[in-house]
Formats: sequence, C-alpha cells, structure tokens
Amino acid sequence: MDTPDSAKTGGPASQALNGLRVLDLTRVRSGPTCVRQLADWGADVIKIEAPDDKAQLGGPRSGADFQNLHRNKRSLTLNLKSEEGVEAFRRLADTADVIVENFRPAVKKRLGIDYETLAASNPRLVYASISGFGQDGPLAGRPGFDQIAQGMGGLMSITGKPGEGPMRVGIPIADLCAGLFAAQAVLIALFERQQSGQGQWVQTSLLQAQVFMLDFQAARFLVDGDVPKQAGNNHPTSIPTGVFKTSDGYMNLAVAGQEIWKRLAQAVERTEWLEDARFATPPARSDNRDALNAEIEKITVTRTTEEWIEAMNEAGVPAGEINDIGQVFDNPQVHHLGLVQPTTSQERGETRLVGQPILMSRTPSRIASPPPLAGQHSEQILREIGYSDASIATLKAQGIT
Repeated sequence: MDTPDSAKTGGPASQALNGLRVLDLTRVRSGPTCVRQLADWGADVIKIEAPDDKAQLGGPRSGADFQNLHRNKRSLTLNLKSEEGVEAFRRLADTADVIVENFRPAVKKRLGIDYETLAASNPRLVYASISGFGQDGPLAGRPGFDQIAQGMGGLMSITGKPGEGPMRVGIPIADLCAGLFAAQAVLIALFERQQSGQGQWVQTSLLQAQVFMLDFQAARFLVDGDVPKQAGNNHPTSIPTGVFKTSDGYMNLAVAGQEIWKRLAQAVERTEWLEDARFATPPARSDNRDALNAEIEKITVTRTTEEWIEAMNEAGVPAGEINDIGQVFDNPQVHHLGLVQPTTSQERGETRLVGQPILMSRTPSRIASPPPLAGQHSEQILREIGYSDASIATLKAQGIT
C-alpha cells in the first residue's frame, strides 16, 4: 500500500521502502533500533502505544533518547489488555507487512498477538521478535538487558586494561546490534517473500547479537582454542596498534601487517627496528609489545597530534584523532557525510539528530518528521482500517485508544 500523504509531515523519509506498513510494538532500545531502520528508509511505521503515555518505557518523549529512536513514525494508542484493543490491532495487522516486537517471549501469546495467531489471517506477514536470550531454551524466560548480555556474551572479559576487571563498552552494543540484525532479518524475509509469497517469523536476541559480534575473538577460541584476554587500548593481534601520547594529547595508530610496520619505522626514522630481533616479526612484536610501545611513545611525544597524523597518513600509516563526542560532531567529514540531520521536534523545537550511515544514489534517507505525539495519528489510522467516526469516539470514551 502507499504511505498516506499525511503520515509524515515532510513526506516519506525515503522511497526505498515506500509501500511497506510496519507495526511497532517495541520499547526501550533494541526494538526501536530495528524499527528506526525501516522508518528512516520510508516504511509507513505505526508505533502502537498504551493510551496512558506514562506506560512508555525508555525515558520521556522530550528526551534525547526518545527523539533519536522514534522519528519518521505515526502513533496509534491502543489498550492491548482489552478485547476491543486487541481486535483493532488484529484488523490493523491484517494490513501490515511487518510487525516488530520485543516483549518477553510469553507476553505476546498471552495477549493473543503472537505470530501464529496473526499469520493465520495474514500469511504474508513478517513478524520480528527480539528478546534477551531467545524465544525458547533454558534461559528464554530471563529479562534481557544490554549490560547483562555484554557480560554473558564475553565482551566485558576482553574490554578494559589487563588486571583491572571486566569493563562494559560505552554504548549499548548488544541492544544496538540485536536491533540492526533484526532489521536485516526483516529485509531478508521480505526479499524471500517475493519468491514464496509467504511471510515468516524471524528472531534474534541480545545474547545472539553479542556472541556474533565477538567476531575474530570468537574465531580465536573456536578455531584455535585461544581464550582472548583484555588488552586495553592495544589491539590483541595487530601490533603496534593502540593509543600513543603526543606533545599535546593522544592519537591512535593502526599498524597491521609487515608493510605498514615498515612504513611506520620509516616515518619515525627508526629503520633499525626492522632488523631488531625484538620487533622484526609479528610474533616478536607481540612478545615485546610493551617495550615497542614505549619506544614509539618516546618519539610521538616530540610533536603534536595534528603534526603526527598528517605525517603518518602521508606515509601510509593509519592514524587518527581521539575525539570527544562534541569534537565528533564538529568534524567537517561527519557533516559532509550527512550524519548530522536537522529536525523540528514537537517537544523541543529546532534540534539535530544522527542520520543514517548509508548513502544511496537514488533513494536517500532523511528525517522527514520528528517523533509523533502519543496517539497523534490514532483517528487517521483507525479510519484507514474501516472504523467509523462513531466507533472511534466509542473507543476513546472507553479508554481503548
């Protein structure tokens, strides 16, 4: 179906997913992260909320977090604990291409809005579920939280300095990755639907996302039996890669492989290191990491960060600034890439949000509308699925919408 003209105050966010209807039953972060990907690429996303706005989890609507996660959507308030609310949702679900939810596994069954129930009348439905630990299995009933998944998924054991205990990373990476994987799963299922004509239930969890994101660290264990440890700012296998002090701050160097190692030695005018038994080969540099880092830092402290970054990049050695968040968004390249997007919040007025990190030549994404007010589009959406004005007034009077 075509996205209604009034769905977004500024038109569709993109033409890429225009025509898809997505029902958003998600809360907090992992689910909204998934749905934001679909909304930002032009899907008609309908956020289903309880009539009492206080039931919204994840902070106030005016907060930065809510503003970031819920742009480019419409809002419908429905009391899903009532028969009338569930009936309205089922009618809406019959018109949907996608539903995304991150309830604990038993909740959707109890409400009667699970995949099997809804797919019986809408077999083309793609139903995406995000949970803490999976929809079944010995830990399925546990509540999921990002930091819990970071710990259980091994990330905290390899983050931080050796000997200082486990350390969480500075972003909710399990939540974010679970949301992104769920969005990918939705798109995969939609592509497959073009061939089969059938939807399906797609699932991921914070634990699955976190374990998958271990990537080469997981491979080190599964393939070689090596249990990775904390390495602080040092890269665990590419040496010397890490943080080095300069005369006015710090910088990152990334020296991967023998060719870049040679370039580094030449850039700091220490070509004798290429013949030094302590540093000549990757295994030797690994065994003598601390000594090598100390030798490099004796040199890097003699010039400014800007001078070294220019010299290193000219020599073909990857080097970069270590920015705080304010410096990130002052970076001209960040602006050039469109990562800072303006919008007019209904709660805050003129503001800025992070745009999509993907560039498309024909169907770009933009922030077409700010997060909706709770129930802002309820009447419009209910009319779209056949409710009369009198029926809508009755639902309002009963507190259903």
